[in-house]
Parts: sequence; structure tokens; C-alpha cells
Amino acid sequence: MALIETRALTKRYGGGVTALSELTLAVEPGIIGLVGANGAGKSTFIKIMLGLLQPSDGGLRVLGLDPTTDSEEVRARVGYMPEHDCLPSEMSAAEFVTHLARMSGLPANAARERASEALRHVGLYEERYRQIGGYSTGMKQRVKLAQALAHDPDLLLLDEPTNGLDPAGRDAMLDLVHRIGTEFGISIVVCSHLLGEVERICDSLIAIDGGRLLRSATVSDMTTSRDVLTVEVSEGVDQLTARLAELGIPATRDGAALTVPLESEDVYDQILIAVAELDLPLHRLDQRRHRVAELFQSPAVTSPAPQEVGRGAAN
Repeated sequence: MALIETRALTKRYGGGVTALSELTLAVEPGIIGLVGANGAGKSTFIKIMLGLLQPSDGGLRVLGLDPTTDSEEVRARVGYMPEHDCLPSEMSAAEFVTHLARMSGLPANAARERASEALRHVGLYEERYRQIGGYSTGMKQRVKLAQALAHDPDLLLLDEPTNGLDPAGRDAMLDLVHRIGTEFGISIVVCSHLLGEVERICDSLIAIDGGRLLRSATVSDMTTSRDVLTVEVSEGVDQLTARLAELGIPATRDGAALTVPLESEDVYDQILIAVAELDLPLHRLDQRRHRVAELFQSPAVTSPAPQEVGRGAAN
């Protein structure tokens, strides 16, 4: 059974705004990145998965359930970390997480135990009785993550979990999310507009733009099959770019370096021959894996690809 499955999912708002348009995909368990620019439809998709919004057309199933008709059961099995700050400043983290655990249906004693355990997992156990209003931004993000974990969900939906954090805080949050997904065996959808973040921790990726699917596949499938060459010369970059274009080899310039897709074994030799013929000083020519962000900068690789994503979708 797919973790999340959609069929032509569409959401239209008043004024002719279409947030999602005929989104069709199937997601297997794992850590999944949901990426796109601000306004791409990511938050709308999450709210429909939670049953907080009704789709205009199409169908959706989460953990085999329809959020439209089974919203309470879906929310009992799904943890949600919202993007924006929504925490009561006068309550302690222990009180707040316990309260939300009880709202999910846990008895009082079990809710307190689960709250303490969740706060321990996110690194706030020693600070759990402090008022949330005195917390740093990073600590508040961890409280939101703890309340999403408190009722022991099968799926976590994290909306911009690194929002407002400095680089060190982002790294710590990403490491924490990855540990939860790998050690606890909880499937996670990480909603982010930062491709570099999701590439670090996710098994698979769903990219949407303007409510439409750009690409869905495993991260490894997107990158390992798309090796690139980095060519760096101290002068004559424009000459080399022009010569490669004559040979039918596309090159993207970045300062004194060129990035060239390694589409065949002949490309490497053709570049060396071109550099020698132009008598250019070659500083570097090496092979590396394409980064996910680069895949969405080129029209050649942003067309919809495999619609089924997850740990086993690369086969």
C-alpha cells in the first residue's frame, strides 16, 4: 500500500486561483521531500492530506485512508508540524505537548509519559518545564516537532521545519529529522523550498511548481544517473564554451568553471581535445554527481518523470 496516493488532485480557491492542478503520484514509505518555491502549493497539499481542506477535484489517500471522509482517523495516525509560530508563550513545553497528546486521545498518564519522551527525543528534556515564551527560535521549532511526535504517529508532515533557523540550527534540525525517520521507522514528508536541505536527508523527492508536478523520483535516481564534468580554465572560458557548443556539448558557466553533462564516454576526450586545440591553461577537469538543485535549473530535466516515488521506486 502506498503511503500517499493522489489521482488528478486539484484545489481551486476563489478568484480563479489554482493551488494544485491534476496532481497524480504514489509515494512509498521513507523520508520524502516535498519541494517547490513559496506559493507552489506545498502547504495546500499538506492541509488536504490532513483533511483540513477539501479538494476541488480528484482523489487522495493517506495511509490507505481518504482524508475527506476519514479525517479524524487520518489525524490520529499523522503528526503535523506547522510552518508558522503557533505556540502559547505562557505554557511550558511539557504542559503544551501533554495537552496535545491528550487531544489525540491518549489518557492523562500516557500523555504525560509520551510528552516527556518526545521532548527527550528532540533535546528539550532538561528545559521542558520552562515557559515556551523564553525559548529560542530553534527550541520553539523543536517543541512543534515534539507535539507532532507525541501520539506515536505512522507519518509526520513537517512544513518548513528549518524556518527561521541559522545555519547551525538548520543542520541540527535536519539531523534530528533524519534520525527520527531512520531510527524510529516513521515515514516523514519534509516540506521545504530549499532543495539542498532535502537532498541531504530524503530518500525521494516530489517537486511541484504552480500546483503542477515537475518531477517525482528517488533522490539517487535523480542524481546518480546524471554525472557531470567540471572544467576550469584560467582564461578562454568563452572560447571553450563556443567550441563545445560547435561540438554539440552543452556547458553551463560558473565563473571560470564550466559544468558539462557527462552524456557519453566521448565527452571527456572531446573536452581535452578542445582545450588542447585552443591552447588553454586547464586547471581542473573532474567528475561529480549532479546536485538536485541543478536538475531543476535545466528545462531538459524538469519534465514529469516517474510518478511513483519511494525507497523501491528506482527499480
